[in-house]
Amino acid sequence: MNDAHCHFFSSHFFATLARDLKDVPNPPVDLPARLGWDAPGTDETLAERWLTELNRHGVGRAALIASMPGDEASVAAAVRRHPSRFVGFFMVDPTAPDAASRADRAFTEMHLRAACLFPAMHRYELDDERVGAIVGRAEAHKAAVFVHCGVLSVGVRKKLGLPSRFDLRLADPLGVAALALRHPSMPFIIPHFGAGLFREALMAADSAPNLYLDTSSSNGWIRYHPGLTLEVVFSHALNVAGSSRLLFGTDSSFFPRGWQRGVYDAQTAALDTLGLAESDRAAILSGNFDRLFPLGPDH
Repeated sequence: MNDAHCHFFSSHFFATLARDLKDVPNPPVDLPARLGWDAPGTDETLAERWLTELNRHGVGRAALIASMPGDEASVAAAVRRHPSRFVGFFMVDPTAPDAASRADRAFTEMHLRAACLFPAMHRYELDDERVGAIVGRAEAHKAAVFVHCGVLSVGVRKKLGLPSRFDLRLADPLGVAALALRHPSMPFIIPHFGAGLFREALMAADSAPNLYLDTSSSNGWIRYHPGLTLEVVFSHALNVAGSSRLLFGTDSSFFPRGWQRGVYDAQTAALDTLGLAESDRAAILSGNFDRLFPLGPDH
C-alpha cells in the first residue's frame, strides 16, 4: 500500500515551534524529550528512519508533509534521498509576504508535489486572492493542493501547552469545492474525510470531480455524528466519490510510535466489512496515489 498522509517532524520543525516557548536551549533535542519522542536528528537521518519504518510495514510510497511553513527544505532532503519512495508536501501560509516565491521554489528546485493549506490555523478565507496565487502556482507546476478542513487539533502544540487559536469557520469543504471548480485540471485533497464536516466534504466531492478525500487518522471526529461508524463513513464516501477518489492515509508523525499500523488495520477491516472488490480496494490503498503522484522517468 501507499500512505498519502505522514508528517515529517524535522529538527527545523522543532526549532520553529520553540519560538513560542521559553528555556529551550536545544529545541530539536529538548522538545522531543519533553514529549517522550525520539529526537529527529538530521533530515537525512529522519528520512532513513522513515524508509526503514515503511519497509517494516510493507508500505511502498508515502507522502511526507513539511508541517510548518518554511520547512520545505527538510522534506525536500528526504525526497532527494529516496525519490521513488517519498512524495513531498509542504505547508504554506498564503498570507506570508514570501508565500508565492516559496511555493515556486518548492515546486521547482525542491521537486515537492503538493501545497498544504490550513485556513483555520492561519486565518484566511479560501477565496482570498493570496490563496488563488498559491493555487495558481500549483496548477502551473502540475502539483496538487491539500486543504485541511473541519476540526483541527495539533497534538504537539497541546502537549507543550501552546495555544491553538484556530478559526474553524474558515475551514469549510464547500470553499475547497469552489476552488476545485475554478481549477478543474488539478487535484485538490481534503484530509480526514473533512474532519467533522463530513456532509460538506461529500457535497464538495459530489460537485467537483477533481476533489479527493484522504482517509487518514483515527477519524475521531466521528464522535460528533451520533451513530456513525467508520464502515458507514467509507460506504457514504464510496457512494459519492467512488473508489477512484479516496486516498488511504494514516497521519503518522513521530517516533518511536512510527507508522500507525492500527489505523491501517481499522480501515482495511471497514473495507472488508463492505465487501469491496479487490480493484476498488487496490485503488484506495495504492493506485489513486500512484496516479496523482506518478514516479518520474528516472525512477
